[in-house]
Amino acid sequence: MTLNASDLGWDESSGAEPFSPLDQLDSSSTYVVPPLTVWGVALCVSGTLIATENAVVVTTILATPSLRAPVFLLLASLGLADLLAGVALILHFLFLFCVEPSDWSELLTSGLLVTSLTASLCSLMGVALDRYLSLSHALTYGSSQSRHRAAILLLLVWLGACVIGAGPAMGWHCLGEPNSCSVARPLTRTYLSLLCGGFLIVVMVTLQLYAGICQVARRHAHAIATQRHFLPANHSYASKHSSGRGFSRLIVILSVFVGCWMPFSLWGLLGDASSPPLYTYATLLPAAGSSLLNPILYSLRNKDIRKVLLQACCPHKCTQNTHIHYPVDV
Repeated sequence: MTLNASDLGWDESSGAEPFSPLDQLDSSSTYVVPPLTVWGVALCVSGTLIATENAVVVTTILATPSLRAPVFLLLASLGLADLLAGVALILHFLFLFCVEPSDWSELLTSGLLVTSLTASLCSLMGVALDRYLSLSHALTYGSSQSRHRAAILLLLVWLGACVIGAGPAMGWHCLGEPNSCSVARPLTRTYLSLLCGGFLIVVMVTLQLYAGICQVARRHAHAIATQRHFLPANHSYASKHSSGRGFSRLIVILSVFVGCWMPFSLWGLLGDASSPPLYTYATLLPAAGSSLLNPILYSLRNKDIRKVLLQACCPHKCTQNTHIHYPVDV
């Protein structure tokens, strides 16, 4: 369905043998557009959904001056990365089923997907870092200095993602050397191994940050427990209920995060060009699903973003004085 991220050469036929447009170019001077398949329709629809929902998130944040806390900058970066992933999927569909494919189209789509996935994963790590800092430095975090640091961090993330994504176009591909291809053509095995190794490092750092969040949250819960006899009974129950909901959300977020990114990261390290393409699609699918789920799990669950969207859709139902706060729960 989603993310033919790097595999842009050995594309599909909805479950049968993978279709390679370049093979047709070798056998005939006249290119014949392949028939539209279920996989092709899913590719286009998923790319459109990903691009649309993330465009809404990015536009909402950038068009609202009050949404300038570090967390909103990170969510805008995450939305932009996932938006580019959706655009790359749509371009891949067009190159496969609408126009004649070529080497440059493979390199363009694979480079765009690598850039978007790298920026998306690093933005997710940034969101985890934001949550940790907002808990452990609640009094000082969210200031203008923090926003400045977050902006610099995001600039470095995107510069790094663009450099990494430019690798195939700069010559780090296997179009002229099929034996050096990875499970995701036209990326070489060395390039994909380094990329997936970096993905695994980011995943581990992110998990470590969430472990730190749990530790800080437990300390806060312990501090509240020691003062429980000073609190009204209903307040104590509300605190427990809120804490339980917070940990449930955290488990869901971590499960989705690991489930989306671990399969392809490991497969990119273990597989090779002789591996069945079906396995590559099966591991790329969750990574693509991440771009579809991120707006729901992170941005649209934020109360301030929902309030802005509700005000835009139903202005008569919203009060004019909306107080923007800087939440830890994003």
